[in-house]
Amino acid sequence: MTRWLIAGGILLVGAESAAALQVVYPPVNHQTTAPQIFLIGTHRPTEPVRVNGQVVLRSPAGHFAPSIPLALGDNPVQIQAGTQNLTLNIRRTLPPGQATPLIPAVDVAYLPGEPLCFEAMIPPTDGVKISLGTWQFELFPSLATPLLGNDAVLINSGKDIIPANNTKYRGCLRVGAPGLLGQPELLWGTQRWRSPGTVTILDPNRLPVATLTSEGIARTGPSTDYSRLTPLPAGTQDQVIAQVGDWVQLRYGGWVQLRQVTRQVTTYPPQSILRGVQSRIGQDWTEIHFPLTTAIPIEIHQEPGVVHLTLWHTTAQTDTIRLDNGAAVRTFTWQQRTPQQVRYSFYLKGDQAWGYRVHYQDNVLILALRHPPQVPANSLRGIKILLDPGHGGNADLGALGPDGTPEKQVNLPVSLGVAERLRHRGAEVIVTRTTDVDVGLAARVAQIQTQQPHLALSIHYNALPDAGNAWETQGIGTFWYHQQSHNLAVFLQHYLTQKAQRPSYGIFWNNLALTRPTVCPAVLLELGFMIHPQEFEWIIDPQAQIKLAQTLADGIESWLRQAVGTK
Repeated sequence: MTRWLIAGGILLVGAESAAALQVVYPPVNHQTTAPQIFLIGTHRPTEPVRVNGQVVLRSPAGHFAPSIPLALGDNPVQIQAGTQNLTLNIRRTLPPGQATPLIPAVDVAYLPGEPLCFEAMIPPTDGVKISLGTWQFELFPSLATPLLGNDAVLINSGKDIIPANNTKYRGCLRVGAPGLLGQPELLWGTQRWRSPGTVTILDPNRLPVATLTSEGIARTGPSTDYSRLTPLPAGTQDQVIAQVGDWVQLRYGGWVQLRQVTRQVTTYPPQSILRGVQSRIGQDWTEIHFPLTTAIPIEIHQEPGVVHLTLWHTTAQTDTIRLDNGAAVRTFTWQQRTPQQVRYSFYLKGDQAWGYRVHYQDNVLILALRHPPQVPANSLRGIKILLDPGHGGNADLGALGPDGTPEKQVNLPVSLGVAERLRHRGAEVIVTRTTDVDVGLAARVAQIQTQQPHLALSIHYNALPDAGNAWETQGIGTFWYHQQSHNLAVFLQHYLTQKAQRPSYGIFWNNLALTRPTVCPAVLLELGFMIHPQEFEWIIDPQAQIKLAQTLADGIESWLRQAVGTK
């Protein structure tokens, strides 16, 4: 008699364990918007495994990872091996953006004369309109070319993974007078749909000023789908010129969440005068102080060997600037780019930047630039390195291998092996977890920011979005965010793939929490694919783990010596 066991996300069929048919992904009653999905599992190598009647390719140990196409709705999948049979149901749904006919469907507020734009996702039809207060205007089919999702970069897909069952209609209206216009209503054919949100035209003479109560995550648009801008330090002030749901747009352009600000109505927008810039050179950091009359929004942009600081709503009166010769900065320039925007450029003593911090102390903006470390000729004494074994604890397993081995279980010994080898060379090594415990993302990032290592590496093993091909995708991948981390990412990617003789998945700029710290170069390493049937066997091989830890430690030391010019 076949027995079914479910342990965590692992579905076991049969009373045996190693010999039983196992499917570890997708989980029971899985839903996805992807047009295909892979099955990850294992079975004894002596018996074939069939998926929907077709024998699937497996590794020598019996692991499998076939991809199957999905239609919208329910997709029953039959998996058979010997006398064991399993039926999975995978439901493919529309992306979340197609669930609401009208976008936006939340409270919105804009300045007079600004375009009020709406999008409707509905079946193809004629005469699509918006009714708003005394206004009624038509929406037209979008002429914009549909884009692939960002996941397409990770799965190397050239196909549009977003189904085109509905048509996108767009239209805009400009209203010149302040006031409450009410709830927009979408009209098409005989159907009507009233938005739960209201539309307000703001009074330009009574706009609120927002003050950041903590570091503000600024974005290019009103949701987390939009790209990040330079975070705004606590205390930053700027006028609110628009609102969409629980997001507000500041006058300089960035959007922040309402929960990050306090607001006060005023008739005078924040403006600032800047005078008397000077520096303070410490043991590890050079601080540049910018005295301002008002704490205004900023932007930091890195290029190889240079850090640019832009101050918005600011007029510079900096006839005298003090910047002594130190370990970080070679020279600087500044320019009043517009009457309301000034930019300072700090040229470093080498192409490699080692980190920065920025914050307000009252109305003084303090930009701190990290000094390059000193690397002794025969050791790593004085170098501080942070290693972060990804995932951990009962709730955060990470990716699962074909036999159910969780990623957290492999990340830890490899990280500890690297730490041991670096300490043997004299380095101070901080490890975010040394046992199988849960450490939240915020806590890991906080360790980097407070410990201020010379570099930080987060150690992971990879999986793919549902639309990926688990059998064809393998190799080491490296992820970075700030330009100061790019050289480290490129060096380690090439070093590991060549010395460990592993395939290269690629080097990716990616907006990940553990690549965003600014105090040091920080990268996230995906050292292979847990879901790849054959690569998984290398990943869990204890001897391969020892060699990989040695290779990674060697790579870290080699990069440090190259970056500071020490042989």
